[in-house]
Amino acid sequence: MAFQCQRDCYMKEFVTSVVSCCPAELKQEVGGKKETLKGFNVKLQDTILFPEGGGQPDDHGLIGDVPVLRVTRQGPEAVHFVCSPLEVGQEVQVKVDWERRFDHMQQHSGQHLVTALADTMFGFKTTSWELGRQRSTIELDTPCVKPAQVQALEEAVNEKIRAHVPVIVQLLSIDDPAVEKVRSRGLPEDHAGPIRIIDIEGVDANMCCGTHVSNLSHLQVIKLLGTEKGKKNKTNLIFLAGNRVLKYAEKSYSTERSLVSLLKTGPDEHVEAVDKLQKSVKLLQKTNLSLLRDLAVLIAQNFKNNPQRGNFFTVCIKMFLFSSHRKEGDNEFMNIIANEINTEETLVFLTVGEEKGPGLFLLAGPSGPVTDMGPRVLEMLQGKGAGKNGRFQGKANSLARRGEVEAFLQQHYKHHTSEEE
Repeated sequence: MAFQCQRDCYMKEFVTSVVSCCPAELKQEVGGKKETLKGFNVKLQDTILFPEGGGQPDDHGLIGDVPVLRVTRQGPEAVHFVCSPLEVGQEVQVKVDWERRFDHMQQHSGQHLVTALADTMFGFKTTSWELGRQRSTIELDTPCVKPAQVQALEEAVNEKIRAHVPVIVQLLSIDDPAVEKVRSRGLPEDHAGPIRIIDIEGVDANMCCGTHVSNLSHLQVIKLLGTEKGKKNKTNLIFLAGNRVLKYAEKSYSTERSLVSLLKTGPDEHVEAVDKLQKSVKLLQKTNLSLLRDLAVLIAQNFKNNPQRGNFFTVCIKMFLFSSHRKEGDNEFMNIIANEINTEETLVFLTVGEEKGPGLFLLAGPSGPVTDMGPRVLEMLQGKGAGKNGRFQGKANSLARRGEVEAFLQQHYKHHTSEEE
């Protein structure tokens, strides 16, 4: 059957009745975690909420005052998942989330238009498409689409939009000869009822179950953002249609204003300004690294030349050596210090980073003590790391207990050396 949402895609409210309501579960991803939600599957006499299919996501909306979280198709019926039960036989008012619905209509009809003209103009066949949350993608059966072709295609689709071309929905029986003349990737195995044809007058006739605009002018505008390399020698064409283009322009302008404020240059000079900044940062990083290496050698030499030095050396390179708000130093920096010191006779404990924040650490010295003490140091610093050949190093989530680590190392190392004596 064709649902009311397919017969009239612009209907926002609809009165129908509840046919069945059964306990069900919905598996969904929330914040990157999979959750199973308990609720009910509801079937209605008819519905204006589109069930997922044809590359188009489902509609959201309300049955009465109960939110509909998912709509799927089972053969000729639409199944609505809700969290509260509904009484079988009761009359209910169904409301569609119009902003979501109209967005899907614009993207889906936009895809049909782009697909048809890409084929007519360049012979690029569409093999699949995806209606994404922010942008949509059409997979074209070609290894390459040239920039000039993208531009020509964009101009052509927008010309059709300006021409106010009607989009007509036809319902045909499966044995109608006209069905053989339309584009199709085949019917689902559980299809039932009439065949639905979306006819963009004079442009394309395509078998489709989705919701569409009634006139290309309702698409407003289409922007082809560019292409990406696809799978199996294909090309993905990325596009926006309708209100998404307006939101994209608004977001881009907001970003542009922020960059003007930060870079102190006009929009046309942003790329050049960022390029100069990147080159300056790379030069500063190179200079900073060279200075850090020299400093590491000096720290180690100062320790070795100190007549008062004992057999325990510890140093914490804090932010204020270089900057009051940035951590400086890295694993190479610490390893240079350790390499300059005879760690066969000396236990070296080094940390870099914020004094009570995250950072890096290195414990170096005789293999036995380092192997014994490394795991405990790791635990005290709430870090992750590993060790071998007299070195134990890693990342610390917090250097707040660094003083405790130093006291532990002094005590344990003295105990270890006294046992050897």
